[in-house]
Amino acid sequence: MKNRTRQGRSGKWAVAGGAAILVLVTTTSAHAEGEGDVRVTKTVVNGGNNVIVGTSKTVKYPVAITIKDDSGVKGLSHASTFYTGSTSGGNFAEWTDTDCVKKSSTTSVCTATMTIVPAWIADSSDSDSNKAAGVWQVNATVKANDGDYWISDDIARYKVKRASKLTTNATPEPVAKGASLTVTGKLTRANWESLEYHGYTGQTVKLQFRPAGAAHYSTVKTVTTGDHGKLSTKVTATSAGSWRWYFPGTTTTARVVSAGDAVALK
Repeated sequence: MKNRTRQGRSGKWAVAGGAAILVLVTTTSAHAEGEGDVRVTKTVVNGGNNVIVGTSKTVKYPVAITIKDDSGVKGLSHASTFYTGSTSGGNFAEWTDTDCVKKSSTTSVCTATMTIVPAWIADSSDSDSNKAAGVWQVNATVKANDGDYWISDDIARYKVKRASKLTTNATPEPVAKGASLTVTGKLTRANWESLEYHGYTGQTVKLQFRPAGAAHYSTVKTVTTGDHGKLSTKVTATSAGSWRWYFPGTTTTARVVSAGDAVALK
């Protein structure tokens, strides 16, 4: 199914899309009906990775569904993804393409391409679309060559997350050995309603340091974001190296690591 339309709260017609991933293998679904012995045996969304949605870039990701029937597989007649929570805003994923690859006389892998256009997300619901970030599920109707079909709900679960950004600035540069160094930054995340990045307050972020010449960063301390997602802390400069912030992410928001800020000793 391509170019499906839906009407949102503004009265505009929109094609939208988007969901993400996490899991995996399915032999029975939470709810299924149909006739015959055609079945979904495995579902993998986005290669096992979360789907991250920002404010402008169109996101496309695959939902690979393994289907089995004694007569061979005809394909998909329906595929959809949506938020599993209570909000009505989690239905903006669009099924835009399908490709089926025959693996044997009885088994095929049909990959549905899902698409999310951030500009259309807000019009997909009368509620705050940001509430649809989190765990999503996949539904699909599969068909066999002999006419068998099966309507399978909840064949996989995954996560759709709001994209995030993180900055770092360490001052003064250079700094005297043993002197105080101030490291600041800001954590923001995509707002699907305004299509802008807003500060993410009350989040635990790790300050990390990598000595000059070293291969890896290590965590020095943790800091909680304040108003507008701002970060600030003081450390003692003991050696030259790079400082960065690391946010591990949440159920609704993607993990992010800032670029390192190199500070030399004087």
